[in-house]
Amino acid sequence: MHEMSLAEGVLRIAEDTARAQGFTRVNAVWLEIGALAQVEPQALRLCFEAVTRESIAQGARLEIVSSPGSAWCMKCSESVELQALHDACPRCGSHQLQLTGGREMRVKELEVA
Repeated sequence: MHEMSLAEGVLRIAEDTARAQGFTRVNAVWLEIGALAQVEPQALRLCFEAVTRESIAQGARLEIVSSPGSAWCMKCSESVELQALHDACPRCGSHQLQLTGGREMRVKELEVA
């Protein structure tokens, strides 16, 4: 389950940021996760809860914001939105797509004390 290592990475970012800026508590973390990132949100929530035990983020809310997948279709020369990896172009049906967004995962915001 790669969600466990992702949750550990999010906690590391929160701890490093808190340490650098003098915060003692993380109350919430907002993550932006692309639709094509292949991350299971519920599994990530469970892993986040597990890895934050006895840390400055124990009990912190994990808010997940989805961002759409996008690609450039080489056949119809259009930027298109994708719902899943390996989908065909919704305009022309081609699979000649260059992914341009939706695989990212980033910490957007921390609520701290």
